[in-house]
Amino acid sequence: MKVTVLVGGVGGARFLLGVQKLLGLGQFAAASDGDEAGPHELTAVVNVGDDAWMHGVRICPDLDTCMYTLGGGVDPERGWGHRDETWHAMEELAHYGMQPDWFGLGDRDLATHLVRTQSLRAGYSLTDVTAALCERWRPGARLLPVTDDSCETHVVITDPDDETRRAIHFQEWWVRHRAQVPTHGFGFVGAEKATATPDVVAAITDADVVLVAPSNPVVSVGAILAVPGVRAALRSTSAPIVGYSPIVAGKPLRGMADICLSVIGLDSTARAVGEHYGARSQTGILDYWLVHEGDPTEGIDGLTVRSAPLLMTDPAATAEMVRTGLDLAGVR
Repeated sequence: MKVTVLVGGVGGARFLLGVQKLLGLGQFAAASDGDEAGPHELTAVVNVGDDAWMHGVRICPDLDTCMYTLGGGVDPERGWGHRDETWHAMEELAHYGMQPDWFGLGDRDLATHLVRTQSLRAGYSLTDVTAALCERWRPGARLLPVTDDSCETHVVITDPDDETRRAIHFQEWWVRHRAQVPTHGFGFVGAEKATATPDVVAAITDADVVLVAPSNPVVSVGAILAVPGVRAALRSTSAPIVGYSPIVAGKPLRGMADICLSVIGLDSTARAVGEHYGARSQTGILDYWLVHEGDPTEGIDGLTVRSAPLLMTDPAATAEMVRTGLDLAGVR
């Protein structure tokens, strides 16, 4: 089976662990047949809207979170960055008065960014650089940036200092301001010139099933869908497409999806997100929509909706979520 997943952030990385658990891939391969490759193929199409240049290095938070998580090196408490991290470089940068001082850049993590930056400047694509970095981590899945072009998420806010409206990078809004400033909209800078990579298009069109992880629908999955070529591939693939709600009983599973939904005028409900994605039988991208048990399953035109436990408490629980979606789509 070829499984392709659209993912972003910590929640997306944890969802991928559940897919691997079910399929016996990556760190779960020994529990099945001992073959790391296994009989299945897992590809993750990863958000790059969070990517940024800081202190002269290219940082790709979602790609790295997926790589570290699947490779067994993620910090288990934070859910991102290296385990056993130190912060000496950031301390020295602070002594020099270098900005930004609000973004945590760990020493071990810095090595990844340095390798990536040198490779990009040597002319390699982000897709190729990511594959090279994965040689060190062996994530048991193919991690594909949705585009090799720059397509960064920016946020229009009212500056709390001078009350003027301006656009800032998503990282500044998310990390520095914790999304607690007056916010008016999101833009994907560079999207008009970006294209989905051929590998991404093929991963979607050649898949046996496509899963949309319970990642932030606005700034994770939304940033993926903003890249030209992705929607067309989703609309044309013969694979069934199953989406998982990131909203449980009116609250996001993780992060600040409720704030992002509010900014674009949507309620924080599973139904609102399902309608936002829409059905492929109309003009949307989904065939099936899974919501948490207890959330309403009726009333989303064109979508087959089912309820199931959607709390990703551990890889086993997440694997059951994935199993339910595959069964619903008839690919198990």
